[in-house]
Formats: sequence, C-alpha cells, structure tokens
Amino acid sequence: MFYGKTGRGKTHLAIGLGMKAIDMGLGVRFHQTAELVLQLGKAKRDGTLETMLRDIGRADLIILDEFGYVPSTSTGRACPDRIIAGSYERRSTISATNIESGKWGTVFADDKLAAATGDRIVHHGRLLESAGQSRRAGEALMFGRNTSAQPEK
Repeated sequence: MFYGKTGRGKTHLAIGLGMKAIDMGLGVRFHQTAELVLQLGKAKRDGTLETMLRDIGRADLIILDEFGYVPSTSTGRACPDRIIAGSYERRSTISATNIESGKWGTVFADDKLAAATGDRIVHHGRLLESAGQSRRAGEALMFGRNTSAQPEK
C-alpha cells in the first residue's frame, strides 16, 4: 500500500515496480480503480463479470491506482474488496491511495467490508508512506516555476 498526499510519486513508483515485474516475465495488470469499477459494472450488466475477473486474476501483480476513488454503486463498493479477496495469498497487489485506512468505511460505504479488505491488506502487506512536497506543485508553471531548467554542467 502506497499512501501519501497527491503528487508524492505513489503512481510513479507503482508503475516502475510493474515495469520491473514485466521485465522479469511476470503478468501485470494496472487499473485506475474508478475506471476498473466502471468496467466491472458494465461486465456485470453484460453477463461477462466472471470472465473479466478471471482475466484480472491471471496476473501475477495487480496495481490498483487511486484506490479509494470508487463510484458509490454496489459494484463500486464491492470491486476493490473482490479483487483483493481474490488475490489474497495468491498474487501480489499494489494499491496507491491518499485516503487513510481509517476512512475506508466511507469509501466502501460499509465499515464491515472496509474492515475485511483492510484485514487482508495488512496481513501480508507493507505500508510505504510518501511524504514531502508535491513534485507537480514544485514544478508548476502556474506558480512561476521553470520546468525546463538545464542540468548543471
């Protein structure tokens, strides 16, 4: 679980680890969680949900970016838990979020579902907290910062 405020490099790190896993010959799936929920909702309506979940489950590593930004639908609330429960002790998952675990009940709209998901994550998981300043804000043209600085000679 990569946790920290916006712009601290959580997604960048997750992608880098995913690329390394691919280089090692592992299957990787990267999903922005909200988009995945929408795709799973469509698959449920189309009767292809189990096929889609099996496809996701073939990966050795699943990356859930922006974990916590989930549409408030029944599929939206259950999707992250279903992916994590299906991965539990079977494959690796990386989740990047800026929502602290104590507030997951509001994300899932169900404290029991949030507790079950959190329990699976913490059992074998590690927490990496990103601190410091936002890289994007530090380079923001809006604030008069120059992002095209030349490297030192």
